Amino acid sequence: MPEGWKQWEGRVINEEFPLLRYLGGSERSAVFLSKRANGESQEVAIKLILANAENPELQLSWWELAAKLSHPHLLRLFRVGRCQMDGSDVLYVVTEYAEESLAQILPYRSLTPAEAQDMLRSVVDALTYIHGKGFVHGHINPSNIMAVGDQIKISSDGLCGTGESMQVLCKPGAYIAPEIAAGGNMSPPSDVWSLGMTVVEALTQHPPAPEQTGQTDVVLPGTLPEPFFDIASHCLKREPQRRWTTADITRRLQQPASSPEPEVTAIPQPGFTKWAYAVAALAVVLVLGLIGQRLVHHNSATPPSVTESSPGQPTAVPSAQNGQGDEQAARSNAPTSGGHTRGSKNAGAKNANSTGPQGAVAQQVMPEVSRSALHTVHGKLKVRVKVSVDSSGKVLTANFDSRGPSQYFAERSLQAARQWTFQPPQVDGRSIPSEWILKFQFERGSVNVSPAQTFP
Repeated sequence: MPEGWKQWEGRVINEEFPLLRYLGGSERSAVFLSKRANGESQEVAIKLILANAENPELQLSWWELAAKLSHPHLLRLFRVGRCQMDGSDVLYVVTEYAEESLAQILPYRSLTPAEAQDMLRSVVDALTYIHGKGFVHGHINPSNIMAVGDQIKISSDGLCGTGESMQVLCKPGAYIAPEIAAGGNMSPPSDVWSLGMTVVEALTQHPPAPEQTGQTDVVLPGTLPEPFFDIASHCLKREPQRRWTTADITRRLQQPASSPEPEVTAIPQPGFTKWAYAVAALAVVLVLGLIGQRLVHHNSATPPSVTESSPGQPTAVPSAQNGQGDEQAARSNAPTSGGHTRGSKNAGAKNANSTGPQGAVAQQVMPEVSRSALHTVHGKLKVRVKVSVDSSGKVLTANFDSRGPSQYFAERSLQAARQWTFQPPQVDGRSIPSEWILKFQFERGSVNVSPAQTFP
């Protein structure tokens, strides 16, 4: 019922979690964007599962146990429960919301060795933790390796106990170990097999072909660099007892490289676990996916100076009086944690394409984006948000006019746009509603914005 799930947008689970937007699903389950009522309106993901499975009570018990786990590379699980929706018994689990997954990046490009090593360290660290707690992940694949801010995390809603039947985890997939596909029970070596499949796909954009996973060990492509060839070959042994453990993989990752690593454009900065997949892919996406997209106009004059202020805080834009406010508005800006951020010279300016009454920007809020995300942008990433403004200058609605290729930057642009305020246009001394397009542009180390009034 994938299409049927979307019809549930706008519903509320147990009078607490609104189903804001359908993110994806299958016949049996669906994931929605929601908000956690914790005083900060924290975005979360809520997964719904039809409770007509073999043993829904067992699923709930594993979720409750998983909610007690805590690890920096494991998605936090906030709440579990069950409810009735349109006469159906539904289980639900509320977790952290992840902006991107590795599965969204691989169709465009493979990971660099540096990115793959960063990803592998994080996933192995999390698997070592959950295996030590008696759990098996059971779903290691690119769609369950995700980004939350600057951290790489794996999903937590599919955990089960060592020795559990595959029935708890639904039907087997392409990443499942051969002993599980044959009806065996879950174990840490089955996670290691899935990890090996994922490593190969991360570096080649393709998992080993099905015919390679038959009665013999998997044959790996000779182009797979070290240490990944060594790790994958030991993960993809057909007999579980011959596979490396997560401790073995960690030791191999700690060994010095036998030859210099090729130079890459995005190097993880000390103190950060960099999620470089989504943002580093933007160069490819921009070339392939944004050709023909309307470009943001830039004045050829010298860029305005940048005035430092607190990240994410609103910046007041002086009103235009006799045309003098335009140049003042050009200098209003708010840097994020990722680097310098400036307002466009069009900020607060009149719309050259309109002869109607003009409003102005009163205060602008720049998107809060991480330093590491901005520093891995190649080229220019553009997001356009259309806002409807009431007669008092407050934003009533904000919707995408163009999302761009990255959900991470798109969502942050939308959040920022909702906080803008405007000086409304005047007709016969009365303030009237207006509409604007806010054109956000992300570059390496900076964010720019160019507002344009489109109505009246």
